[in-house]
Amino acid sequence: MTTAFARKLALTGYLGLIVWVALWHGLLSPHPELGAGFMLTMWLPWLFIPMRGMLKGNPYTHAWAVFLIMPYFLHSLTLLWVDEGERWLALVELLLATLMFVGNSYYAKLRGRELGLSIRKKKKD
Repeated sequence: MTTAFARKLALTGYLGLIVWVALWHGLLSPHPELGAGFMLTMWLPWLFIPMRGMLKGNPYTHAWAVFLIMPYFLHSLTLLWVDEGERWLALVELLLATLMFVGNSYYAKLRGRELGLSIRKKKKD
């Protein structure tokens, strides 16, 4: 996998999740008991927390953004198991989250190597 391809995967998953969550919970299948608070909790962190670093191609941002994907994995896997009516919606979310996870992981690794960044090894006494 090349660095450019990994970045494309990461950005496709990232931008796709932003759009998909807004479409899903705003237009396609809004939940009657979940209002604007749920939408803000699920969507706004993506706009403000990693966007700048992701768009600039910062490998450090790509690395820690992997942790922001976990709620989307949990949400989609739960709905795949529980809700037959929204399985296809949850499957799209899972696919986008997986694209972002794989893309971010590889981009951080490959770009970090290109820049000479590494995790320091503990010195043996």
